[in-house]
Amino acid sequence: GGSLKTGKMPEGEKTRQCKQEEDQQQKEEEREGLIEFYGSYQELFQFFCSNTTIHGAIRLVCSKKNKMKTAFWSVLFFLTFGLMYWQFGILYREYFSYPVNLNLNLNSDRLTFPAVTLCTLNPYRYSAIRKKLDELDQITHQTLLDLYDYNMSLARSDWSTPSTQKRSSRSLLHHVQRHPLRRQKRDNLVNLPENSPSVDKNDWKIGFVLCSENNKDCFHQAYSSGVDAVREWYSFHYINILAQMPDAKALDESDFENFIYACRFNEATCDKANYTHFHHPMYGNCYTFNDNSSSLWTSSLPGINNGLSLVVRTEQNDFIPLLSTVTGARVMVHDQNEPAFMDDGGFNVRPGIETSISMRKEMTVRLGGSYSDCTEDGSDVPVQNLYSSRYTEQVCIRSCFQLNMVERCGCAYYFYPLPAGAEYCDYTKHVAWGYCYYKLLAEFKADVLGCFHKCRKPCKMTEYRLSAGYSRWPSAVSEDWVFYMLSQQNKYNITSKRNGVAKVNIFFEEWNYKTNGESPAFTVVTLLSQLGNQWSLWFGSSVLSVMELAELILDFIAITFILAVRWFRSRQQLSPPGPHPNSHDNTAFQDEVPGLSTPHRFTVEAVVTTLPSYNSLELSGLSRDGEVGHE
Repeated sequence: GGSLKTGKMPEGEKTRQCKQEEDQQQKEEEREGLIEFYGSYQELFQFFCSNTTIHGAIRLVCSKKNKMKTAFWSVLFFLTFGLMYWQFGILYREYFSYPVNLNLNLNSDRLTFPAVTLCTLNPYRYSAIRKKLDELDQITHQTLLDLYDYNMSLARSDWSTPSTQKRSSRSLLHHVQRHPLRRQKRDNLVNLPENSPSVDKNDWKIGFVLCSENNKDCFHQAYSSGVDAVREWYSFHYINILAQMPDAKALDESDFENFIYACRFNEATCDKANYTHFHHPMYGNCYTFNDNSSSLWTSSLPGINNGLSLVVRTEQNDFIPLLSTVTGARVMVHDQNEPAFMDDGGFNVRPGIETSISMRKEMTVRLGGSYSDCTEDGSDVPVQNLYSSRYTEQVCIRSCFQLNMVERCGCAYYFYPLPAGAEYCDYTKHVAWGYCYYKLLAEFKADVLGCFHKCRKPCKMTEYRLSAGYSRWPSAVSEDWVFYMLSQQNKYNITSKRNGVAKVNIFFEEWNYKTNGESPAFTVVTLLSQLGNQWSLWFGSSVLSVMELAELILDFIAITFILAVRWFRSRQQLSPPGPHPNSHDNTAFQDEVPGLSTPHRFTVEAVVTTLPSYNSLELSGLSRDGEVGHE
């Protein structure tokens, strides 16, 4: 007899058998399932290239035995994809730039007549400020005499009285001396001494001095023209006189009948219900026709006989010669509920001339939102509207300047509306407001204040394109009876026939009016159409082909997830919990010996650190049995 040495199945072989059984069982379950899935990436891509409707993909499968062709078609396929998506990027960039198309429409309808504002161009000597204006004129007379040896003719005989001089020295003279009018050399701005001899006037420029409140910083507001300098210097003091009036109604001295001799619209006579009155510091009394929204004029027909016709007086009496240097009237056409900015859109009417102004209405409608930075009503503009009118760009810009004026200078500029809680600038209360104003004005024009950036264009606006024609009125053969009738009806005292009156006609040139609208040039439908064109150009396929590509991507993600899960599970099975692999515990090996009901004694020789395989043990046992039998 001999000793029997036996062993059990190795752990690695057992694991492989279990894995094979699981794989076989999984394949049977997959064959029995409702949905078949791909077992590898190669199977997935081969199925896609063989069955897709995208052109060129089949060549990747048909030429798989020729590596050169496969490489060529692979490069061509992906290069085409790259070019197509490059075109897609261009289309998306154009779409998100939000381009617009300009639509031009001509409409024919009865037209609402615009508002018309007419100013006298004659800032009167209102009774409330007459005395202070007399003092200012006396000081100006002496200033021009000192600078230019010009003796200005005085309209009032009481200016030189001692009482007036004493009052002038007590009140206005002190402030005028703080802002004197001076001549200066063009190069080094050296002041000309008062007793200097006469020099060439071209070597000098004239201006006035503005200083800060503590007189530490001064600058010269200089002008190349002496006329401009004198008018600006005079208007600066004139504004201070107006700002001292506690009640603006004191300047409301309307004299409609003495300015407008005849008014007719659509062959009907105008009345007081058809106009409103306001006072402008530089243009005098102003009258706005057709500003009442309850009863607006409409033009049924175009032409000069179906518009507004005015006969106005242009002769100036009791005016301020240093403030107004022109004769005539100033007219402006604007939309209702919009202020009349006479400096921007107005033009002058010449005396002794009939001015015929033809209008063409034009509306502009812009797209808001992402297509432009226009505003619907100004509620989203960070500037408070100080005017009692709807939002316009000019309203916003002037409001922006006035708000900055109040913030920086502590007072408001007289030409613009007064903000709540503020007061108008007056050098009796705000000594250095002129210095602050001109500094701020320079920043405003350079857009340092940001007003031109903050104030956006309205999305809807109405404009009137004007063209004017001129003719002499009244003619030489008819002026006698025309002036006679005016003198009888309007009590017009004729002193200068040729410069005394003027006629203005304002009418629509045609019934048609133009509407400039905007529409999106690149909509979602347009984008999809362009994307489809590019897809068809590069791959000759349709929307279903795009779905096939999306299905490929989803299947790729699913296979990746499944393979990752299988790999993770296999890692867990290859490393089961138990004793350390280097230990020589053979209890598990002994428990699995088949056919032994009672315990036997075995001798297991472990000659290596790793266990032999099951087959090697079996062959070893057979060889030993042979040796025993041989013996």
